[in-house]
Amino acid sequence: MAWFIGGLCALIVAGGAYWKRSLTISGAAAAFIMGTIYFGAGNLLWFGILLVFFISSSLLSKFKQVNKSELEKSYAKTGTRDAGQVFANGGAGMLLCILNAMWPHPGWVYVFIGVMAAVTADTWATEWGGLSRRQPRSVLTGKVVAPGTSGGVTLLGSTAAGLGGLMIALFGWLFADLTGMENLFVAFMLAGIAGGLVGAFADSFLGATLQVMYRCDVCGKDVEVLTHCGQPTRRIRGLHWMNNDAVNFLSSCVGGLAAWALALLA
Repeated sequence: MAWFIGGLCALIVAGGAYWKRSLTISGAAAAFIMGTIYFGAGNLLWFGILLVFFISSSLLSKFKQVNKSELEKSYAKTGTRDAGQVFANGGAGMLLCILNAMWPHPGWVYVFIGVMAAVTADTWATEWGGLSRRQPRSVLTGKVVAPGTSGGVTLLGSTAAGLGGLMIALFGWLFADLTGMENLFVAFMLAGIAGGLVGAFADSFLGATLQVMYRCDVCGKDVEVLTHCGQPTRRIRGLHWMNNDAVNFLSSCVGGLAAWALALLA
């Protein structure tokens, strides 16, 4: 019955997101599979956190979209998420959900909170940071960089990252209580805030170092896309396979490990 309910809920959410153009057709299919597993192998805690991340991120991606439209031309992925983005943001959590179903342990939950806090924090930082009136600074050198540059951070974006992690922590604690899980409020707060901030800055660090980047010879911008200004771009740095989805997945894992380490101290 849990799998049936999970599949039905996932179908409704994925279908609605596709209708609202928050997901592509491949993204909707991936969200349906993922949502079914989160509820079937997990419970309200796992599925609820996934839903909180998805709804908040989708709403933020649509907020003042006109103001962010120029920046999105430099990004490999936009607010309409495809299957790659869905699995990059929720794939690590899905694996943790399956592991917890096979070998139940509270530690999996704290890692999961950190993972989802990381992807939420990164998304919030990107969406809010793109609206900052101040120029971003490189996470490596502290020097001012152009808006949209991978590895660039702003105070507004960093604050949003912390708030995103805090939100996941609060909802995680609430859902854990509703499902009857014995939990510690402090542990959830530490897991969410640490996972969010560490994951977001890990994303910025990877974006500034290993992520593949290209340069547009027409306008001179460093971008994540293969074409810009109607012309092919040229690769200037980074690993060929380290695209935005790979960066998101790896940084979520880093956030999960940070959350687990701090939750142990509670």
